[in-house]
Amino acid sequence: MQWYGDVEAKPAPGPLRRVQAFINTLDRESGQDRLADPADAAEWLIAAGLLDDGAVPGRADLAVLAEVRESLRALVIHNTGGPAPTAAQLDPLRRLAAGAPARLVVGDAGAVEVAPVGSSVPDRLLGLLLIVADAQRDGSWVHLKSCANEDCRWAFYDRSRNHGGTWCDMASCGNKLKNREFRARRRSR
Repeated sequence: MQWYGDVEAKPAPGPLRRVQAFINTLDRESGQDRLADPADAAEWLIAAGLLDDGAVPGRADLAVLAEVRESLRALVIHNTGGPAPTAAQLDPLRRLAAGAPARLVVGDAGAVEVAPVGSSVPDRLLGLLLIVADAQRDGSWVHLKSCANEDCRWAFYDRSRNHGGTWCDMASCGNKLKNREFRARRRSR
């Protein structure tokens, strides 16, 4: 099935693109959720490295995936100038970080990386958190944002010069909100 997020208009660089794609498994405007059904989710999760080949996620796995996705969405909403995530919004990430083990791996060129130990869904999700940690350290994290249209909240990477990007797409979400605000101002006069 072709998915809106398969061709990202404002893709994040490198591994951060995996986090962006994960957040965008829910299209809030259409209600389509790539992680709603185990059979439908399996193909994408395998391609994204979040599930072993041939595996099918259980309902419990899908619940964890959805919780972590919405926690990450809360973080990118904050990157866009929204409120700081609440303790409840951060709780799935904290449980994940506390429960999934990691190890140091030394690559052939001598680069030292931190990697998840296991291959369960929570272990693989820890890999996404490690990408977030790297992006926070290198400064790219703050550029992964959420569309300001509350009906949308699509994650996009802000490459604008002043890093003031607000919408996933100016032609759709930006114009919708600007027109809505314009009509509201006219009515209040």
